[in-house]
Amino acid sequence: MTKRYPLPRAVSRALPRTLRACLALAAAAGAALSVPAPAQASYASCVADLRGKAAREGVSGATFDRALAGVQPDMSLLELLDRQPEFRTPIWDYVAGLVDEERVEDGRRAMAQYPNALAAAQERWGVDRHVIAAIWGVESNYGRNMGKRPLLQSLSTLSCFGRRQSFFRGELFATLKILERGEIPVEQLTGSWAGAFGQTQFIPSTYQRIAVDFDGDGRRDIVGSTVDALGSTANYLARSNWQSGEPWGYEVRLPAGFPESRTGRRNKRALSDFAGMGVRRVDGGALTGPGQAAILAPAGTNGPAWVVFRNFDAIYSYNQAESYALAIALLSDRLAGRPGIQTPWPTNDPPLSREERREVQVQLLRRGYAIGDVDGIIGSKTREAIKEMQSRLGQEPTGRAGRRFLDALRAGG
Repeated sequence: MTKRYPLPRAVSRALPRTLRACLALAAAAGAALSVPAPAQASYASCVADLRGKAAREGVSGATFDRALAGVQPDMSLLELLDRQPEFRTPIWDYVAGLVDEERVEDGRRAMAQYPNALAAAQERWGVDRHVIAAIWGVESNYGRNMGKRPLLQSLSTLSCFGRRQSFFRGELFATLKILERGEIPVEQLTGSWAGAFGQTQFIPSTYQRIAVDFDGDGRRDIVGSTVDALGSTANYLARSNWQSGEPWGYEVRLPAGFPESRTGRRNKRALSDFAGMGVRRVDGGALTGPGQAAILAPAGTNGPAWVVFRNFDAIYSYNQAESYALAIALLSDRLAGRPGIQTPWPTNDPPLSREERREVQVQLLRRGYAIGDVDGIIGSKTREAIKEMQSRLGQEPTGRAGRRFLDALRAGG
């Protein structure tokens, strides 16, 4: 029998259910007004067809009807699904937005609130507790920002329109099964536009396969129970071949002329090969580590570089982007008390922390730009305002919030 631990549960910050229900109805009514009649008709026909498909997947008609009653499509999701990126984030901006002093300090406080849960997860699954906490921090800011889009609306819309309808239908059916089993109430099934939810942002099918009841209350609740979310994340990494006691990697210094063709997560070879090419730890020490390794140099071989092992691949599996995995790994190091990046990024316009990005937004609001909330997230409205302000300042209108732009704002530009 699995040992259970007397662990604290997260304090729910949810609105009362009746208020949440009223807000949901109001939102649905507003959405209905903005959806063209042909799209509404197509959606209604699609949902009727989905009902039969859901039944073949084991979802009862009663559950389907109750869950989808009154749900209207959100056609704005198609822009998110199909839009070509208007702004490609440099790696130094991406990392700076996810790994800053604020997130490190918040993470240390969050870990101090759940020491038993993290220790128990590390003991049971062998996954470094700092990596578990780093995923928690990046995915939901330690449970504070889990996403507000109703999963049923998002997934039913994407099941009927746009690309990858088959994938989203599978996620919709998985969501309906969560409701049918009574594991998480419908008003708590909110998250990202693509259907990820909870404190560590599982998609519904991943929840079905991976989520665990780690606090022993009989429910797998990755929304309201931090303990369940942390245990489920550890289980995910363990199933992704996390190796207990092994490092994810560490920063290295590349020799002059190191070929970029030898970099990349998939370009693995023996450490002795890299050592023979002149690669050393960033402090000058010899390379050590388990098995084969790869070299990451996301800004090119003149910027920071890391040797990474199979535990980095386990992190990568959580969200398949090297930049994401690197941010998680670097945050885990900071949470463990290890230093941050030692090698400067190859840019003459350094990145901003979230606090500094919020300062940029405050400065823009003071100048009359309607950019929305001050949240440190550089979205489309903030980028457009930055472009216009950069033109006024005589800077290239890139829409990027970097050090030079903030300094110009501070100088009263």
